[in-house]
Amino acid sequence: MPRLLPALLAVGVLLGCTSTVTGTPVGQGSVVAPDTGETDTSFVKNTDGGEVDQLAAAVVDDVRAYWTDTFPGVFDQQFDDLTGGYYSVDTADATAPKPPCVDNPTEVEGNAFYCPSADTIAWDRAALLPVLKERFGEAAVMLVLAHEIGHAVQARTGVGADQRRANPGRFPTILVEAMADCYAGSFVRWVADGKAPHLRIEKQRLDSALESLISFRDPIGTDQSESGAHGDAFDRVSAFQDGFDSGARLCSGMTVDNREFTLTGFTRASDAETGGNLPFDKLLESVTPGLNDYFSSVATKAGKQWRKVTPKTVAGDPTCDGGKQGPVASCGSAGDVELDDADSLPKIHSDIGDYATATLLASRYGLSLRKLLGKGTSGPDAQKSAVCLAGGFTGALFRVPAEQRYLSPGDMDEAVQVLLDYDYAARDSAGAATAAGFDRVAAFRLGFTKGADGCGLT
Repeated sequence: MPRLLPALLAVGVLLGCTSTVTGTPVGQGSVVAPDTGETDTSFVKNTDGGEVDQLAAAVVDDVRAYWTDTFPGVFDQQFDDLTGGYYSVDTADATAPKPPCVDNPTEVEGNAFYCPSADTIAWDRAALLPVLKERFGEAAVMLVLAHEIGHAVQARTGVGADQRRANPGRFPTILVEAMADCYAGSFVRWVADGKAPHLRIEKQRLDSALESLISFRDPIGTDQSESGAHGDAFDRVSAFQDGFDSGARLCSGMTVDNREFTLTGFTRASDAETGGNLPFDKLLESVTPGLNDYFSSVATKAGKQWRKVTPKTVAGDPTCDGGKQGPVASCGSAGDVELDDADSLPKIHSDIGDYATATLLASRYGLSLRKLLGKGTSGPDAQKSAVCLAGGFTGALFRVPAEQRYLSPGDMDEAVQVLLDYDYAARDSAGAATAAGFDRVAAFRLGFTKGADGCGLT
């Protein structure tokens, strides 16, 4: 039963310092449709009937409706509601009623959890849900509670606590948590499709909710089998997006044989201590040869010769080609790369981490590759392709032998963070970009998993 609020507060400095550029919506409005009226909270035990519990009850009501509708088609049986029910906990009052599975209500502080022995779900209405709502919007509450009910689904389908204890190798904690993230994604897609009785959400409003999901990513150095292991930001967002895109059946089929977790690819103790971040100038020095090697190999495969690109530093955002590509730009017909080493890019580097810089840089090399191959450099295809190629580069780095890998555990988190917070990686030569961070991360994942072949170069 890992505590969520401390994890959220632990990354507060990181998330509080990042920003969203103009045209990238954060969408923290209500997810409850205004015409549904006041939500009945009577089925929630120990509720105060207040605004927070009304939101939680609306989410739970719709998640139950989703699984009642979806469960038979996926698992060939009916969905049975939780026998132990749903508990709201006032963790600010030590004398408040406690839910099952804890000795004191304060043990729930900063948390929401599913307890398999009692078949019940509880949430902290005094701190966790209000903080989620304030920081990330109501959709974050939707994700957290849908995730917990995902664990209840697992308990009904052979992925319960007993099975995990009996065969931990087949059910490592990180797989179980990824399945719950995936189930949450499948539910949110149902909501986005307008099928939910109470809730409404558009894809572009998912960005801030995903920020909440990755706020609960595992600390650097976490082992996949640890009781609190949920995965890094890339793992968590990937699982959610898979559920959103493909539905609950895909989630139900996730196994250790068909699921790759980037968290498991890092074992160096030094990374857990330092976070693996390089200073700005050292990062440029370190990543540029790798970028040239990767894009040279992709160009050669396409029958072209790559010209070595050495980034040119300028003060302020590059203005080449007339389009505002942001702090890094692919310039001219030759695909030269210019970057701001004085202001906005160093700030992103400082706020998020070194691989945020590398991700933006790789996307500009991707745009330069499109120029070399005679592909368009403006429009939706170019925007998606640039991010995809940054993912392809990252995937190539990840899959080298461990002793040669210079990615650090936090790098995947940083890539996801910069893609959610900024649209720079998806900007084309005209300065237009893919609007939703959700779609930018999806394009990056496509490149990471399929390589340059999935990035629209043919």
